Amino acid sequence: MSAVPVRKSDTPPPPDPGWRRARVTPSLTEVYRTIPVSKRTWFRKLLAFAGPGYLVAVGYMDPGNWATDLAGGSAFGYSLLSVILISNLMAVLLQGLASKLGIVTGRDLAQACRDHYSKPVAFGLWVLCELAIAACDLAEVIGTAIALNLLFGIPLPWGVAITALDVLIVLYLQNKGFRLLEALVITLVLTTGVCFLYLIMLAKPDAAGVAAGFVPSTEIISNPMMLYIAMGILGATVMPHNLYLHSSIVQTRKYSEDREGKREAVKFAFIDSTVALSIALFINAAILIVAAAAFHTTGNTEVAEIQDAYKLLTPLLGGAAGTFFALALLASGQNSTITGTLAGQIVMEGFLNIRLRPWLRRLITRMIAIVPAAIVAILYGASGTAKLLILSQVILSLQLSFAVVPLVRFTSDRTKMGEFANGLWLKILAYAVATVIASLNIWLLVQTFKGWMT
Repeated sequence: MSAVPVRKSDTPPPPDPGWRRARVTPSLTEVYRTIPVSKRTWFRKLLAFAGPGYLVAVGYMDPGNWATDLAGGSAFGYSLLSVILISNLMAVLLQGLASKLGIVTGRDLAQACRDHYSKPVAFGLWVLCELAIAACDLAEVIGTAIALNLLFGIPLPWGVAITALDVLIVLYLQNKGFRLLEALVITLVLTTGVCFLYLIMLAKPDAAGVAAGFVPSTEIISNPMMLYIAMGILGATVMPHNLYLHSSIVQTRKYSEDREGKREAVKFAFIDSTVALSIALFINAAILIVAAAAFHTTGNTEVAEIQDAYKLLTPLLGGAAGTFFALALLASGQNSTITGTLAGQIVMEGFLNIRLRPWLRRLITRMIAIVPAAIVAILYGASGTAKLLILSQVILSLQLSFAVVPLVRFTSDRTKMGEFANGLWLKILAYAVATVIASLNIWLLVQTFKGWMT
């Protein structure tokens, strides 16, 4: 831990003595505090703050979730629904802390890390975060390419190449205003939700089995394969770069920066993210429920590949099940592209204080993911992309603690947060979540190492 530097008596301290720098240049300066907050009714204020939570929620239903949920549902039925529920509850807590950090301090998580830690530590955290973003973007690229293949017959390598153009969509919409970008995201989220509502109606899952699945089981810990997929679900649900993203985009709102204004902003941002993550919980659980009802109950217990799920859905469920499945995948992949590229810009600006042109930064982010995805698609085809999807989510899970621990530490520090610092019960709960995540990651590494040795 780096100490706050000693100042000469004739030098006034910064407004926030817990930080080294009194001021920081905000990330995403082109949209910083551009959305006015209504001073009229409670409902209009709620609408003004609605949006960032949905951008964050996108990461909780991206193509990486599909791979892990399909594998979990087909292999173990409804048993891993409890992991989705617990992961989502963790997400509600952590995203609430991330939004509070951004609103109260005016710093996103990347800037807070750079301001607090030494340069080598901050650089190491940046590298780990970039790996997490690359893993996430890899899942988005592969998922979108698979959707294009299923809907239009476009070969996987060409589908991967087409996703490079997604950067242009983000740039165009952001230049037209951040609200338009949020509106597109919400539309795609609702599209995904409607598609899976239709699939659940076709699948007719066992209600008792679904309810039982939300109750945790010790088998999840004792069964190495079950644990591996559970960790993938955790990594796909609570994603490290979402914490950086949320702490920045809440600052697009032009709230009052006095105590009452910040308190109100924290409250509305928490409502926004909780509602959005509840929708994400439904979609995430729906993927596993459909897989369990359509595949596990019919003896198809090894459906881990999205393409296989697509081929089996229409014969098993009838109707336009396969088409709705692929359409939801395309909407999910496109949505995840937007948030992944924004997160990439935020962490580079925050950790390194480097301001690249947005199109260049986003092109770099996308190319880091496209190159390995294209190689795997060309050399190994569909089977290789499925394994790469699940592996990407496990990588995300392993990076998670390196974002969660600083977040909990900063928001619990009264010298940094003042009266907004986490209370005792919240501090205990947040550190408990951080400990559980770190412990599960260690357990996963032990189990994986044992698997390699046998």
